[in-house]
Amino acid sequence: MHIKAILTAVAIFGIGGTAAAHPKLLSVTPAANAVVVTPSHVDLRFSERLVPAFSKADVTMAAMPGMAAMKIASSATVASDGKRLVVTPKGRLVAGKYIVSWHVVSTDTHKVAGSYAFSVK
Repeated sequence: MHIKAILTAVAIFGIGGTAAAHPKLLSVTPAANAVVVTPSHVDLRFSERLVPAFSKADVTMAAMPGMAAMKIASSATVASDGKRLVVTPKGRLVAGKYIVSWHVVSTDTHKVAGSYAFSVK
């Protein structure tokens, strides 16, 4: 009887450990710290499916001498594969440094957030 209880507990906790994973950012385009020609969009690829209502990102042009940081008008949508967050600026990105700040919630309800930078030449 005790062995059955132990095996049941191991099975339950083993499954619980697997479900406790957080979505991980696998890749970004443009790449972190890259210098690129004006991109038409920013693509963030995650390890798990995302919940669109709770997964967002912003693009901000970094402050420069004589100019404050400026949030860029954009839209963020989860792609049809469910694992990519695509951020599309509403206008052309001019030369400068940009910071992409994101927060996502995976289908197992775990929230993660982060940011990275790239530059446009």
